Amino acid sequence: MSNAAQAAWDHATADPDRVALRGAGEPWSYATLRERAAAVAGALRAAGIAPGDRVLLVAPSVPEFAGAYYGIHAAGAVAVTANTMSTRPELEYAGGDAGVELVLGWHAVTPAPQDAAAALGVPYWPLTEGLAELPDGAPLDAPHPTEDEDNAVILYTSGTTGRPKGAQLTHGNLIACASVFNEVLDFTPEDRFGTALPLFHVFGQAVVMGTTLHAGATLSLLERFDPVALLDLLRRDGLTVMAGVPTMWNALLHAPVGEDDASDFASLRLAASGGAAMPAEVMRAFEERFGCVILEGYGLSETTGAATFNGLGRERKPSCVGIALPGCAVEIRADDGTEVPTGEVGEVHIRGPVVMSGYWNRPEATAEVLSDDGWLKTGDLGTEDADGDIRIVDRKKDLIIRGGYNVYPSEVEEVLYEHPDIVEVAVIGVPDEHFGEEVAAVIALRAGAALDPEALRAWAKERLSAYKVPRLFQTMETLPKGPTGKILKRAIDAEGVRGASASATAR
Repeated sequence: MSNAAQAAWDHATADPDRVALRGAGEPWSYATLRERAAAVAGALRAAGIAPGDRVLLVAPSVPEFAGAYYGIHAAGAVAVTANTMSTRPELEYAGGDAGVELVLGWHAVTPAPQDAAAALGVPYWPLTEGLAELPDGAPLDAPHPTEDEDNAVILYTSGTTGRPKGAQLTHGNLIACASVFNEVLDFTPEDRFGTALPLFHVFGQAVVMGTTLHAGATLSLLERFDPVALLDLLRRDGLTVMAGVPTMWNALLHAPVGEDDASDFASLRLAASGGAAMPAEVMRAFEERFGCVILEGYGLSETTGAATFNGLGRERKPSCVGIALPGCAVEIRADDGTEVPTGEVGEVHIRGPVVMSGYWNRPEATAEVLSDDGWLKTGDLGTEDADGDIRIVDRKKDLIIRGGYNVYPSEVEEVLYEHPDIVEVAVIGVPDEHFGEEVAAVIALRAGAALDPEALRAWAKERLSAYKVPRLFQTMETLPKGPTGKILKRAIDAEGVRGASASATAR
């Protein structure tokens, strides 16, 4: 019986002055974090929020997010964390679907959370610096006792297949995620973890914040990603570990860094990457520039952000996301549910203590992806080699079938990232009368570069089979991205790509 907030209470007792959180303002010690989380929990209880009730939390990556989040947990309530860029209808949908009793919104994010609360007919509490303006309530002395299977968080999926569904993560899920990453990262209270990832997303919330605070280490937060600001954070706080998504590492590569600044990053022992496939060229260039190894992992909201990881001291293989995390199992299966032979492509299935309990109020959707014996169908295509290393080939729905041939966009992207003029790229399928689908590349170029489709096609043909070479190209100043910095392929207009490609070819 353990509450996900318990670690913060324990560290505040053992080492109250140790810094827990650094943001733009004064650092928070563990004693401060416990004090403010206890105040949130007490205010919730005084307002009639009972264990198991849902509370919508809308806040960016600031220390106050952690104070409110662990306060919700300490009260035994369930945090429904939402993107700070969400509109009123989006927040109203998530809050209504989860049946929230209260909305907590960072003061700078209004009016959407406040308007959603009004539409839902529930109270709204603005969160301010230091959580100083909470309603009255006696602070809780200790977190509410919870069972491992009790819900702690509901995370709404992106809704690429219908309306968003709420993945239910339990206290056991959160504690298992933190414990396993403490183990594989050799984490200690002396580590200083930094990130610009959003805490409302599973990667920043469970993997980064959960792991750091479970270990009693220090977490440095950047509210909005900016490559220069992140490098400044790294220098200021002497970070030992950083976490991000591939677009962030790529942006750091293109940020100005002095020739003799490498010593500024000597404290950094590793960088953890997830959220999307890491192009090998970006990884190589980053490690060469910053003298720091990047370790890739893989997980979903439905697996508390955890499933596989490369780990320390292992041979890293290009394009692989490592082996199953301790306590987890991964299988690659065919459509009929049988395991495929080693090296062949199939759907990735995951089982372990990090797998969600199911989708909130969606028994049919839960049954579609979660078997009775705990195996989760991820919707991702991958392979497993003889050493157990997993390679994610692509999302099942992103697979391009051109003239009967399977084209995996991530493979094509991996090659295109090697081109010196390409900063960002997304490969998608565009409907085609003859081939069924045509391979298209949407590209952001380095400053001063120009696109010559024929030259780029010829360059790619030297490195890819003919059927994998993009025939359609579109350039953008920057590609559309989600809250974590992950490139959003669904936001790219396929017909727009066709039109732009025709215009470029005609010139």
